Amino acid sequence: MKSLTGYLWFNTKTKKAFINITPQVEELVKKSKVMEGFCLVNAMHITSSVFINDDEPGLLNDFDVWLEKLAPHTPTSQYQHNNGEDNADAHLKRSIMGREVVVAITNGELDFGPWEQIFYGEFDGQRKKRVLVKIIGD
Repeated sequence: MKSLTGYLWFNTKTKKAFINITPQVEELVKKSKVMEGFCLVNAMHITSSVFINDDEPGLLNDFDVWLEKLAPHTPTSQYQHNNGEDNADAHLKRSIMGREVVVAITNGELDFGPWEQIFYGEFDGQRKKRVLVKIIGD
């Protein structure tokens, strides 16, 4: 059995962002030389997310609008967590969008369905955060 652990680092210029990280994950899969196995991609911070969906700008904008309706940033006084902080909405958005994804590796490649891509979702950016990529298989 082979395994590889890698980290992707992000420090977004904006508070919120959606970044397609599929190419970086694919490079780590190639580096691992795993032909059959699994790839875990995990946001290592409680105000960011990893999820799979379509890389279509309209959809990414729809996610942003939808999340803001579900957990609006303002007024920050609406959240008990915002006691010296202003990121309670980011914690809620992360909970909705998810912590991690697992993708099968088949014949040395990520085995996606049509249009699937891996995204890093940032909801409280402008500081350094990391994503764990753990690959395991034969």
